[in-house]
Amino acid sequence: MKRWQLWLGLAISAFFVWLALRGLEITEVWNNVRSANYWWLIPGVGAYFIGVWARTWRWDYMLRPLKRIAVTDLFPVVVIGYMGNNVYPFRAGELLRSYVLRRRENVPMSASLATVVVERVFDGLVMLLFVFIALPFAPIPSDSLRTLIVLASLGFLGAMLLFFILAAAPDKTLRLTRSFGNIFLPDRARQPMLEFTVRFLQGLESLRNFRNVLMIFFTSVIIWLLETVKYWFVMQAFPFQVSFFALLLMNGVVNLATTLPSAPGYVGTFDTPGIAILVLYGVASDLAGAYTLVLHAALWLPITLLGVFYMVREGLGWSDFGRAARIAESEAAT
Repeated sequence: MKRWQLWLGLAISAFFVWLALRGLEITEVWNNVRSANYWWLIPGVGAYFIGVWARTWRWDYMLRPLKRIAVTDLFPVVVIGYMGNNVYPFRAGELLRSYVLRRRENVPMSASLATVVVERVFDGLVMLLFVFIALPFAPIPSDSLRTLIVLASLGFLGAMLLFFILAAAPDKTLRLTRSFGNIFLPDRARQPMLEFTVRFLQGLESLRNFRNVLMIFFTSVIIWLLETVKYWFVMQAFPFQVSFFALLLMNGVVNLATTLPSAPGYVGTFDTPGIAILVLYGVASDLAGAYTLVLHAALWLPITLLGVFYMVREGLGWSDFGRAARIAESEAAT
């Protein structure tokens, strides 16, 4: 992790935190946090972990062209990746997840990282689908937000189309890579780039099977529905109600916002849009702030603690974050 990346993430988080705090009365937020009925968090956390299991099942489908790995063996790897995203900036947990998979199953990091990128695109598409489904039932009184949603949709659809083209025509992709290397790269860099492209295309092989694509899409919908169910359970701990469609929209917007660089744990980039969406639906800002704070903690803490447990059991240390980054860079440059 380069120092400028860390400072950029901290600066963006600080800006979003400032946006969130300027409209809140901290004393009222704290009073709402203290008076919440925290028993509702138990079923919410349960729904969330079922979603993590579904995410593991999805990754199994994406990895099958590379290697068949039992879901029970993949689950700790996925949880370690979640933990890494929560405690390190720039979603470094994705690197750590691929590093642990390489260490346990000898799957090249460049290939598994390709599956992670495809995961993120499917996640983005499903979250945008949620937003579009929710809009007729819970309209947003904000033209700028609707414009942002349309632009994000076009970006994710473009990325998905590109991945399908690459997966459908690997031979053409390799020929283009070879031609690009012959024109623009020195001799010593051409073969490594070609080998990296081969490994990356291996990670896209699941997109060549229509059944796999359907399963990846289906599990993506299940994953994000279950996370929205957690939003609903946590809402029951507070004295307000919005429709499930409004929570679908909040989930979509919040998770799109967390794709921005930020401090570890998506500080600010999660909270500010979450509060703003609830306020748009008539929830008092202090109550929306308390709910979003508790929801954020309930999403962050359980998976992080379980990830630390699996990390210790795996014999990993914090230095493995840096080692994962170096291996990924070496696979791209070796």
